Amino acid sequence: MRLVSLCPSNTELLYYLNLIDDLVGVDDFSDWPEEVTHLPKLGPDLQIDMDKVEALKPDLVLASLSVPGMERNIESLQKRNIPHIVLNPQTLKDIQNDLLQVGELTDRKELARQVVESMEAFIKSYKEMATTVKMKPKVYWEWWPKPVFTPGSVNWLTEISELAGSSNIYVDQEVASHQTDWEDVRKRNPDVICMIWVGVKESKMNPDHVRRRPGWTEMKAVKQDHIFVLEERLFCRPSPRLLEGLQKLAKLLHPDIFSTDKKWSFYL
Repeated sequence: MRLVSLCPSNTELLYYLNLIDDLVGVDDFSDWPEEVTHLPKLGPDLQIDMDKVEALKPDLVLASLSVPGMERNIESLQKRNIPHIVLNPQTLKDIQNDLLQVGELTDRKELARQVVESMEAFIKSYKEMATTVKMKPKVYWEWWPKPVFTPGSVNWLTEISELAGSSNIYVDQEVASHQTDWEDVRKRNPDVICMIWVGVKESKMNPDHVRRRPGWTEMKAVKQDHIFVLEERLFCRPSPRLLEGLQKLAKLLHPDIFSTDKKWSFYL
C-alpha cells in the first residue's frame, strides 16, 4: 500500500502501526522515526505541493486539521480526487480512535488494538498515581509567545497536565487553542511555565524571554525558577509519543511519585 503523510503526528501514527515501509512521501517537518527523513519531501505542512503528492500515486493520504490552515490541503485533495482521510485529534482518546481507524484501513486492525490497549493501561497507571499528589501545581503551557497561544480544555495537554499531577491554568477555556496576553497569564500566576514553541528548537527558547516580561518577575514560576524548556515533538504532536512527554513532565513535577520505572513504549 502506498501511503503519504502530510504532518508529523500522522507519520508517527503510522510508525506504531508498522507502516513506515509503506510510506512513499512525507511533509518537510516529519523527522521521526529516522527512516522517514530519507523519503521524498512534499513541503511544509501548510504548503504541501499537491503536484508532488499526486505524482506519487498514493493509495491513501493521511491529512490533518491539527494546525489552522491545513484545510487548504484537504480542499486540494478533494479537487484532485486523491484518496485520503482527515484526522483531527484533540484528546488522547481521539488519538486512540485514529489508530483504530487507520488500522482498519491498512490491514493493521489487530496491531492498532494492541497499541491502544497499551496506551490505556499506561494512562490508567498515571491516573492512579496522580490521585496521590497532594499539592498540584498550576501549569502554563506556552505554544507561542506573541501573540500568546496556549492550550485550552479541549486539548491533550490539559489531560497530560492532570495525569502528571498538575492542572492547566487555562482549563476554563473550552477551546483547543486559546489566544491570550502576557498580563492575563501574569494574573493567573502559574507555579510552572512550560515553553513548547511550535516549530522552534529547544536551543532557541531561552527562559530569559519569559523573565523579562512586564510583572513576570513576581510570578511564582519565575520566582522559583520553574521554567521548563520542553521538546515540541513530545508535547505538540498528537500521536502516541505524547505518553513520553507525560513521563517527562510527571518526573519533573513529582519525582518522588512518578518513578522512571513506569515507562511506556511500544517501539517495534
